[in-house]
Amino acid sequence: MKVCPVCNNEFADNLELCPDDNTKLEAVSAEENVLDADDSVEEAKTVEAVPASVQPPVKTATVASSSGGGSSASTKALLVVLVIALVGGGLLFWKLRQAKATDTVMTKITKEEMEFLLKDAPPMALKRMEDPEVRKQQIESLKQMLAMASAAQKEGLTKDEKIKSELEDIRLQLLAVNYDREINKDKGPMPPFGFIGEDRLNDFWANPAHEGEFKKFFDTKVAMAKEDGQIADDREPSEEDIKQAKEYYAKTRIYAEEAEQKKGELSPDFNKKVELATKLQQAQFLSRLYAKKVLVDKTKVTDEDVQKYLADHPEMQPSPDIKKKAEEVLQRAKNGEDFAALAKEFSEDPGSKDKGGLYENTPVGQMVPEFEKAALALEPGQISPTLVETKYGFHIIKLEKKGGEQKGADGTVKQTYDARHILFLTTVKDPENPMAQPMSPKEAVQAKLEEEKQKKALDEVVANNPVEVAEDFELPKVSDEQMQQMQQQMMQQQMQQQMPQNPDGPTMPGDTKKNVKPTTPVKPDAKKK
Repeated sequence: MKVCPVCNNEFADNLELCPDDNTKLEAVSAEENVLDADDSVEEAKTVEAVPASVQPPVKTATVASSSGGGSSASTKALLVVLVIALVGGGLLFWKLRQAKATDTVMTKITKEEMEFLLKDAPPMALKRMEDPEVRKQQIESLKQMLAMASAAQKEGLTKDEKIKSELEDIRLQLLAVNYDREINKDKGPMPPFGFIGEDRLNDFWANPAHEGEFKKFFDTKVAMAKEDGQIADDREPSEEDIKQAKEYYAKTRIYAEEAEQKKGELSPDFNKKVELATKLQQAQFLSRLYAKKVLVDKTKVTDEDVQKYLADHPEMQPSPDIKKKAEEVLQRAKNGEDFAALAKEFSEDPGSKDKGGLYENTPVGQMVPEFEKAALALEPGQISPTLVETKYGFHIIKLEKKGGEQKGADGTVKQTYDARHILFLTTVKDPENPMAQPMSPKEAVQAKLEEEKQKKALDEVVANNPVEVAEDFELPKVSDEQMQQMQQQMMQQQMQQQMPQNPDGPTMPGDTKKNVKPTTPVKPDAKKK
């Protein structure tokens, strides 16, 4: 499931935006819900810790990637084009049509269709699109998405039975959600499908065929989630998982069937919205699939690529003076000068500099491998005989203590050690992006080469899969009153997010998230699990 942070309602995992307010939906964790194979999830990167809160973030686009659990940084950077920001995050994912999932993917969006989609877009998004450059970028993103979806179909990815099932599920879920909104819009606030009672659910399950259909649906979801690394291979769905899935499955099928039966009675606008959104939502799913299955391999950057670039661009290498200075300070430490005083004077790690370079009670396995291996090879009181190089720079390391223990939140006990270090940074800044965090030369080159390969790959896809997106559409006018309402809504959302959370239950009235735990402070270098 996903949850809207504004209205707190739960929605299907295939949806990207809340159908009520177009807010980006937040995924419930895999441990809370097994049906998250299509949630927009961020890759669970293993952040190698360095004894420094100077750790520079890797220069990769922070992107939500559908069916992308465990994907590489290349995947995430590539998929930035799929966060379609026609509404500042995606106005493309609304209502749906009665098209078969195996229909030809959309390759054209007309002026009329763009205007139809935009007429109910959030005011803030429309304001942003008044900027010609933003408008141009969004049109280009749409073209790339549609071209990738077309390539996915052309190369046979839609023949996979699991993919067919997923495309059909997108259709049915969105059809049901929007039919629910259409027929119950004047009945007051209710959670999705809140007007479907137990009697209708019982009638649905009275048909024995539905049990078999649900099992196939559920097994497909679980298989895809495991395949994408979103849940562990050995994790079996709980009874509560299955119960919630069955209820949602039944409700979506009840309303989807009813909507199809009453197709002729529904308004032309409703059917049109449904038709456009089906094509766009399915295209987005296919484009992400294509990026993961095909393009990632074409855009990989090897260590050889990086080394060759560095050899050809010596200006990217750290200055020899940095190593020379580090060697001088290392010798002073080995000669007996106070290590803590030297750290306070020379270290470029703001996380430990004022503490004399000290990191206490550091669990084994937390620091970058080169640092940890060198530290644990020492005896308490010893200083590393040579400089220790990591991706952050040159370290002078002194081990203070080892053999301690620390009990983690999960009850496991880890060995710990205390170490001091003096860090001489060798990171660089991207001259084309002065606001970006520093990174190691290798990381900077990796990001640059990835970006170049990704652009080339996308350009080829667009060239080989022609699509049309109208550029002469008119934007709806945004009133001052609409802007004020949107700003108030955003302020309310920010206030809710800042409220302290209760680990034993919902944090606010109407909060549908279950067992929300407060964030546990960790060292900035801790590995993310």
